[in-house]
Amino acid sequence: MIQGKSVLAVIPARGGSKGVPRKNIKPLSGKPLLAWTIEAAKQSSLLDRIVVSTEDEEIAKMAREFGAEVPFMRPQELAQDDTPGIDPVLHALEQLPSFDYVVVLQPTSPLREAVDIDSCIRMCVERNKPACVSVTLADKPPHWMYQLDEQSHLHPIVPQERAIARRQEAPPVFLLNGAVYVAQTEWVQNSRTFLTNETVAYAMPKERSLDIDTDIDFVIAEEWLKKVWR
Repeated sequence: MIQGKSVLAVIPARGGSKGVPRKNIKPLSGKPLLAWTIEAAKQSSLLDRIVVSTEDEEIAKMAREFGAEVPFMRPQELAQDDTPGIDPVLHALEQLPSFDYVVVLQPTSPLREAVDIDSCIRMCVERNKPACVSVTLADKPPHWMYQLDEQSHLHPIVPQERAIARRQEAPPVFLLNGAVYVAQTEWVQNSRTFLTNETVAYAMPKERSLDIDTDIDFVIAEEWLKKVWR
């Protein structure tokens, strides 16, 4: 709770995954990927309730073992490859009304820490903004990105009079890292998104911003955790 406002954490964890099968329960440094997010959420000082939204019984059982609640099962139609990410969140809010804020924590961000969760919540609440999302500094500027036409000609994403040869010459740009999404409950139910021109951003360091999507990402996370724990 913060400033008398209640905060619900929703961890969306469906059973299906095309890139890495059963990704949310795949082991990472000795425990399931999902467990890293549950443990970070439990260390937060501002979350009032931590629930996992899943359609999968094995994931539900594992979530409970690591200390999260699974007070409802997600309908199968909200656990498909083409299900918009906001839909399971809105479903959770229908099942658990009366919270002032909702925080979405994706299991694919295992390096995110409780300080990131709480800082994002504080930024949203203390600045009286409807939403706050976590971002990280992009590795490459968009000025170095191109589209290819059918003849493989380069077309810059960002039109520019003079090509930028050095990264230091480009303005800093930020990427959504998928680690933390915070919003006023009523606002997100009406807007059906966390991202509008009213949304503010909380910048996270690169080393906590890895978004796991492939087997290579798991390898990177394993090696980084070895280095951190050494």
